[in-house]
Amino acid sequence: MMRKYLLLLAFYSLFAGASAHAQQMRILPAQGERGTLGESQPLPLVKIGSKVLRLAPGGVIYDQSNRFIVHGHLPPDAAVLYTKDVNGDIQRIYILTEQDQARLDRAGKR
Repeated sequence: MMRKYLLLLAFYSLFAGASAHAQQMRILPAQGERGTLGESQPLPLVKIGSKVLRLAPGGVIYDQSNRFIVHGHLPPDAAVLYTKDVNGDIQRIYILTEQDQARLDRAGKR
């Protein structure tokens, strides 16, 4: 029993290390637009800057660790990068880390 527990613990620690590495290798879409989240809006609406936009059906929100989060957990005043679908609805929202913001600044993405 103890051996199984130790193997399981080793597996989870390897997985945690891999996810930390994946966070450093975050790839953001080149066609994204930057903005700052505003006050909370009812689903499916999202306020970015002064615009209230619609979250597309199947739209995905990524937190700073690149995990999926739900609309209700959007942090107010967070810097984001977002993409739109052909209808102008938000397809993806990426909550930016300071490293993401610095990388986008260097690339000239405002």
